[in-house]
Amino acid sequence: MQRHILVIDDEQSVRDAFALALESEGYEVDTAADGEEGLRKFSVNPPDLVFLDLRMPGMGGIETLRRLKGLSPNSPVYIVTAFYQAYLEPLQALQEEGVTFQLAKKPLGAHDIREITRSVFEGPEAVFHE
Repeated sequence: MQRHILVIDDEQSVRDAFALALESEGYEVDTAADGEEGLRKFSVNPPDLVFLDLRMPGMGGIETLRRLKGLSPNSPVYIVTAFYQAYLEPLQALQEEGVTFQLAKKPLGAHDIREITRSVFEGPEAVFHE
Protein backbone atom coordinates (compact mmCIF):
# COMPACT_ATOMS: atom_id res chain seq x y z
CA MET A 1 0.00 0.00 0.00
CA GLN A 2 1.42 3.37 -1.02
CA ARG A 3 1.62 5.85 1.85
CA HIS A 4 0.28 9.36 1.30
CA ILE A 5 2.15 12.38 2.72
CA LEU A 6 1.05 16.02 2.79
CA VAL A 7 3.69 18.76 2.99
CA ILE A 8 2.41 22.19 4.08
CA ASP A 9 5.01 24.93 3.62
CA ASP A 10 4.91 28.37 2.02
CA GLU A 11 8.32 27.95 0.36
CA GLN A 12 8.18 26.21 -3.03
CA SER A 13 11.78 25.01 -2.73
CA VAL A 14 11.00 23.28 0.56
CA ARG A 15 7.90 21.58 -0.87
CA ASP A 16 9.93 20.47 -3.90
CA ALA A 17 12.72 19.07 -1.69
CA PHE A 18 10.26 17.03 0.38
CA ALA A 19 8.51 15.75 -2.75
CA LEU A 20 11.81 14.75 -4.37
CA ALA A 21 13.08 12.96 -1.26
CA LEU A 22 9.82 11.11 -0.60
CA GLU A 23 8.64 10.28 -4.11
CA SER A 24 12.00 8.62 -4.77
CA GLU A 25 11.12 6.26 -1.89
CA GLY A 26 7.73 5.40 -3.39
CA TYR A 27 5.52 7.67 -1.30
CA GLU A 28 2.63 9.64 -2.78
CA VAL A 29 3.28 13.29 -1.95
CA ASP A 30 0.82 16.16 -2.03
CA THR A 31 1.84 19.72 -1.21
CA ALA A 32 0.13 22.89 -0.02
CA ALA A 33 1.47 26.45 0.02
CA ASP A 34 -0.46 27.54 3.12
CA GLY A 35 -2.60 26.33 5.99
CA GLU A 36 -5.94 26.81 4.26
CA GLU A 37 -4.87 24.86 1.18
CA GLY A 38 -3.42 22.18 3.43
CA LEU A 39 -6.69 21.83 5.34
CA ARG A 40 -8.65 21.52 2.08
CA LYS A 41 -6.32 18.81 0.79
CA PHE A 42 -6.35 17.04 4.15
CA SER A 43 -10.17 17.00 4.14
CA VAL A 44 -10.43 15.62 0.60
CA ASN A 45 -7.68 13.00 0.85
CA PRO A 46 -6.48 12.45 4.44
CA PRO A 47 -2.76 11.68 4.41
CA ASP A 48 -0.88 9.14 6.49
CA LEU A 49 1.60 11.82 7.60
CA VAL A 50 1.77 15.63 7.51
CA PHE A 51 4.96 17.71 7.47
CA LEU A 52 4.03 21.22 8.62
CA ASP A 53 5.87 24.53 8.67
CA LEU A 54 5.00 26.95 11.47
CA ARG A 55 5.97 30.25 9.90
CA MET A 56 3.55 30.87 7.01
CA PRO A 57 1.54 33.88 5.86
CA GLY A 58 -2.21 33.81 6.44
CA MET A 59 -3.13 30.89 8.65
CA GLY A 60 0.08 30.01 10.46
CA GLY A 61 1.25 26.60 11.48
CA ILE A 62 -0.14 26.70 15.03
CA GLU A 63 -3.72 27.30 13.85
CA THR A 64 -3.26 24.83 11.00
CA LEU A 65 -2.09 22.18 13.46
CA ARG A 66 -5.04 22.85 15.76
CA ARG A 67 -7.50 22.46 12.86
CA LEU A 68 -5.79 19.38 11.42
CA LYS A 69 -6.02 17.69 14.80
CA GLY A 70 -9.65 18.76 15.05
CA LEU A 71 -10.32 16.86 11.83
CA SER A 72 -8.26 13.81 12.78
CA PRO A 73 -6.73 13.76 16.29
CA ASN A 74 -4.58 10.67 15.65
CA SER A 75 -3.02 11.73 12.35
CA PRO A 76 0.74 12.05 12.71
CA VAL A 77 2.01 15.61 12.21
CA TYR A 78 5.69 16.45 12.08
CA ILE A 79 6.47 20.14 12.53
CA VAL A 80 9.60 21.30 10.74
CA THR A 81 10.90 24.72 11.72
CA ALA A 82 14.14 26.50 12.41
CA PHE A 83 12.18 29.00 14.52
CA TYR A 84 10.87 26.69 17.25
CA GLN A 85 12.06 29.00 20.04
CA ALA A 86 9.59 31.67 18.89
CA TYR A 87 6.77 29.10 19.13
CA LEU A 88 7.58 27.39 22.44
CA GLU A 89 4.67 28.85 24.39
CA PRO A 90 1.94 28.12 21.80
CA LEU A 91 3.35 24.62 21.20
CA GLN A 92 3.39 23.90 24.93
CA ALA A 93 -0.20 25.18 25.19
CA LEU A 94 -1.24 22.80 22.41
CA GLN A 95 0.42 19.89 24.18
CA GLU A 96 -1.44 20.81 27.37
CA GLU A 97 -4.67 20.68 25.34
CA GLY A 98 -3.74 17.13 24.32
CA VAL A 99 -2.64 17.93 20.76
CA THR A 100 0.12 15.54 19.70
CA PHE A 101 2.90 16.23 17.22
CA GLN A 102 6.60 15.70 16.63
CA LEU A 103 9.07 18.54 16.18
CA ALA A 104 12.22 18.89 14.08
CA LYS A 105 14.23 21.86 15.35
CA LYS A 106 16.37 22.30 12.25
CA PRO A 107 16.13 22.40 8.49
CA LEU A 108 16.03 18.86 7.13
CA GLY A 109 18.00 17.27 4.32
CA ALA A 110 16.71 14.45 2.12
CA HIS A 111 18.26 11.81 4.39
CA ASP A 112 16.57 13.31 7.47
CA ILE A 113 13.20 13.47 5.70
CA ARG A 114 13.39 9.81 4.71
CA GLU A 115 14.52 8.73 8.21
CA ILE A 116 11.67 10.59 9.90
CA THR A 117 9.14 9.14 7.47
CA ARG A 118 10.41 5.59 7.95
CA SER A 119 10.33 5.98 11.73
CA VAL A 120 6.72 7.22 11.64
CA PHE A 121 5.52 4.38 9.41
CA GLU A 122 7.76 1.52 10.51
CA GLY A 123 8.86 2.48 14.00
CA PRO A 124 12.20 3.78 15.26
CA GLU A 125 13.92 0.46 14.63
CA ALA A 126 13.51 1.03 10.86
CA VAL A 127 15.78 4.08 10.92
CA PHE A 128 19.37 3.34 9.99
CA HIS A 129 21.97 5.81 11.18
CA GLU A 130 25.09 6.40 9.12
